[in-house]
Amino acid sequence: MTCIVGITHNGNVIIGGDSCGSTGRATRQRADPKVFKNGEFVIGFTDSFRMGQLLNYKFTPPPIAEDQDVFAYMATSFVESVRQCLKDGGYTIVQNNEETGGSFLVGYRGRLFHIESDFQVSEVLDSYDATGCGMEYALGSLHTTAESDDEYPADRLTAALDAASYFSPFVSAPYVILSTNQD
Repeated sequence: MTCIVGITHNGNVIIGGDSCGSTGRATRQRADPKVFKNGEFVIGFTDSFRMGQLLNYKFTPPPIAEDQDVFAYMATSFVESVRQCLKDGGYTIVQNNEETGGSFLVGYRGRLFHIESDFQVSEVLDSYDATGCGMEYALGSLHTTAESDDEYPADRLTAALDAASYFSPFVSAPYVILSTNQD
């Protein structure tokens, strides 16, 4: 279920997501969004709506030190706080001594990060990323529009979500698109 897409554009991060909730046999359009703002952060999640609810309503991002590298912050303080929030909320799973959560994109200070289910933090060299079952379709769309000098980057996200929705039965409109520069 789900497709979450993100791009960086002129110091801004824009993340979009679909509204499909699925059981594997049935789908429903959910009213609670998969993309939301949390302070300076814009977050789009996959996997479980419970994880998204914890990130949206319970998670308080820790402060970044004035001289701290943003990636180092994301890979340490930020992700450790996420792990604790999910653990306290009863969401993480420990199996074979390995703790797992879910996958989500985070926009922060003009950069786009992908938090994987094993809590690794990645930042790709491309100005875009995606996650969820529609990821491959969305990445294909984002790749073909990467060289466009579009002053409306949300249109690229909508096209990527449309491609994922066309090919995946577990991705569907309406879409929610937010940016780090929005209040």
